[in-house]
Amino acid sequence: MWLENKNIHLNQSSKKLDQKRYGLFRILKDIGLEAFQLDLPKGWMIHNVFNEDLLTRCKEPHYKEQYMKLAPLPTIINEEEEYKVEEV
Repeated sequence: MWLENKNIHLNQSSKKLDQKRYGLFRILKDIGLEAFQLDLPKGWMIHNVFNEDLLTRCKEPHYKEQYMKLAPLPTIINEEEEYKVEEV
């Protein structure tokens, strides 16, 4: 599942340049009628239960050219995203 960044507040310089969705995440449990518990990375200091309106199902691409390498999920330290740079 993709998680919309609508209610995730990070110290980003521009919301416009931020990712629109985070993911892919696995659903751990269906909670109630419209909420799901997600398997978030350990460093994320946010609650892991989200309304279904903030989740988008992952779809398989129709063509092999549409496959993209996913960007690694950021580690969140002190409410800021931190990435490990592999190559410059």
